[in-house]
Amino acid sequence: MKKKVFCGDVAIGGGSQITVQSMTNTKTQDVEATVDQIRLLEETGCDIIRVAVPDKDSAKALKAIKNAISIPLVADIHFDYKLAVESVNNGADGIRINPGNIGDKNRVKEIVKACEEKTIPIRVGVNAGSVKQFYLDKYNGLNQMSLVESALEQVHIIESCGYDNLVISIKSSDVKLTYDAYQLISEKTNYPLHLGITEAGSFLNGTIKSAMGIGSLLLRGIGDTIRVSLTDEPQKEVQLGRKILQFLNIRPYGPNIISCPTCGRTNIDLVAIVNEIENRLKLSKKDISVAIMGCVVNGPGEAREADIGIAGGIGQAVLFKKGKIISKIKEDNIVEILMEEIDRM
Repeated sequence: MKKKVFCGDVAIGGGSQITVQSMTNTKTQDVEATVDQIRLLEETGCDIIRVAVPDKDSAKALKAIKNAISIPLVADIHFDYKLAVESVNNGADGIRINPGNIGDKNRVKEIVKACEEKTIPIRVGVNAGSVKQFYLDKYNGLNQMSLVESALEQVHIIESCGYDNLVISIKSSDVKLTYDAYQLISEKTNYPLHLGITEAGSFLNGTIKSAMGIGSLLLRGIGDTIRVSLTDEPQKEVQLGRKILQFLNIRPYGPNIISCPTCGRTNIDLVAIVNEIENRLKLSKKDISVAIMGCVVNGPGEAREADIGIAGGIGQAVLFKKGKIISKIKEDNIVEILMEEIDRM
């Protein structure tokens, strides 16, 4: 079992519930905009939020941000150790650094000292673009060996300062490389692992890459906290992260809508019905399964485990619960009657 650390009051590792993270895309020094975005992410299901700290104004803003939100706040630091120390002093619940770009060991020690005083975890983040040339040469380029060994060297820097309150991330934009690297490092260390496919791209590409990479690792029991990385709104990162956990039966996240791909037997506007039901249930937290099927062939039979569902006919549908047909519904009333039944559940 992995070591357990705490980011604020949220546990990571050690058999704890797998958490979903995101990162704001506001200017951190704009406290109002940053807080507004974080609160929206909280409502969406974000467990831990990270903000960029590129300058002193951003570090100073953390105090006001921290006081206005409910989830743990992680400061993302590059190069300047003073920003890490100031972030800790202003209430950050965690620090994300790559020790290799902080400078000499004395600067790393200053960060460790600040974090140790407040028992704040450090996430050692290494990605494909930050692998040391030494390991690229040693292992003949970028691969799981060079990525993992470069990450472990950064971990050892923190450990040599007498600190082990750590989380590790080793990300790449290459799904297979990320999978291989996490699989390897999970065998070499007992620290909690933060999963993600970095620079995954647009909503479509990022969704596919993240679902494959994060999902495949979680199925192997690897990973303690996740972040879906998208060139899109952070809210979508959280939604997708929670859906990955939901569909792997790791954590519930509202209704699970089951629908068939349609075929020549479909005689109702299934696409429109599915879209309308999904839209109406997007804020629901009910842990139920809803089946929306095109015909009776794929209806109560194949979807018999659904809590509730409909199966289309000619201008109508049957309503069923746990595979048992309850009633018939005219096509024009399908959405409204189905929603009424769901509201009563």
